Amino acid sequence: MAKSKTQYFCKNCGAQSAQWIGRCPSCGEWNTFVEEVIEREAPAKGRSHAVPPQHHPKPIDEVSLLQLPRVSTGFTEFDRVLGGGIVAGSIILLGGEPGIGKSTLLLQMALHIRNCKILYVSGEESEAQLKMRASRISNQPAPHCYVLTETDTSQIFKHIEELQPDMVITDSIQTMQSNLLDSAAGSISQLKECAAEFQHLAKTTGIPVFLIGHITKDGTLAGPKILEHIVDTVLQFEGDQHYGYRIVRCIKNRFGSTSEMGIFEMTQTGLNEIHNPSEILLSQHEEDYSGHAVASIMEGNRPMMIETQALVSSAVYGMPQRSATGYDIRRMNMLLAVLEKRCHFKLGAKDVFLNIAGGIRVDDPAINLSIVAAILSSATDIAIDTKTCFAGEMGLSGEVRPVSRIIQRIAEADKLGFRRMFISKYNMKGLNPKDFQLTIIPIVKVEEMFRLLFEA
Repeated sequence: MAKSKTQYFCKNCGAQSAQWIGRCPSCGEWNTFVEEVIEREAPAKGRSHAVPPQHHPKPIDEVSLLQLPRVSTGFTEFDRVLGGGIVAGSIILLGGEPGIGKSTLLLQMALHIRNCKILYVSGEESEAQLKMRASRISNQPAPHCYVLTETDTSQIFKHIEELQPDMVITDSIQTMQSNLLDSAAGSISQLKECAAEFQHLAKTTGIPVFLIGHITKDGTLAGPKILEHIVDTVLQFEGDQHYGYRIVRCIKNRFGSTSEMGIFEMTQTGLNEIHNPSEILLSQHEEDYSGHAVASIMEGNRPMMIETQALVSSAVYGMPQRSATGYDIRRMNMLLAVLEKRCHFKLGAKDVFLNIAGGIRVDDPAINLSIVAAILSSATDIAIDTKTCFAGEMGLSGEVRPVSRIIQRIAEADKLGFRRMFISKYNMKGLNPKDFQLTIIPIVKVEEMFRLLFEA
């Protein structure tokens, strides 16, 4: 039986070598050679993997649009992020920091799904550790959930062939190792080969496969970028270790939208869904404090109310400090420059600190107006009414630009009992203020908001 043939290639320039060398003779880079399979091992005699073609070329006009059947994960939030559930034959990559709860989420999902057989493959934990976690998460018997502690992909596929599961969870892809390569588990070549083998399993058998992946110190998924190209869906599981809330974001999804987000709360008995995130992202305080403002943001198709907190103080250490938690500090510096130029606030010698409540990160530009209001409130030491919210994007000339889905934002604020909402005047087209109980205040420039809030 012929063995698989491998070669070493430079990741930087693509130079080829029969053996590993430390320095590439072509580009001069160090430690860039990785092992690649160029000819796979021949199958045993009489066990050919070749199958007759099941599909033939056809005109695109004759292709029928069939609704993809989906399996619910048992979590409404998780189903929303996946686009409605798990698609048969899909391969899903879930990444996140160590200890954030990736294994807990997928094990809890495996225990909740009762109508299919699930195989949980762990290369990081023993069977006893998995049993302890499962006992903490659920007290109900789960005869449909099987656990396997193995890292050799050939052995894993033998067990899959014998068990015939309906779903496979792999924890983690960095611990898996293919016997087609001699490199260590977690190397770039092993990651590519193992991911390709699981992809082949998913596409040929229709079994959905979950892969848990590690991330680097920069917050990106560890391994080559081709790992994200191979899979159908890439999910990011994030959250602050000091907060109990966890967020599942969709980075790539071939079967749904990439703008959805699910929120969970980590408890002693596992992860609980948060169906109304606005309640947890708004601080509950009886008195009004300066530097607080509420923004109406969109995460996918879901409107949320979130509190922005700002602190402006005199710089006592010479160079003014700028710090932002949960928001891009470069965009904050841009907003501060707009305030200096348009509102004539001398913030150049001030320390400015910004925090997004709840420990989540916000990229929606509609939060700009709320951030500006919070900074102005802290600078003037005048509190903003807690029943006032904001939704608007700031331009470099100080104008308040319109934002998308303004009706959904206003409806969410109205439902939560807000009395006033500042929006862009250009968002008023086609909007009937009489449909809502709160007062809608349209503005064109940031100076108008400053006068209405702090000079009244």
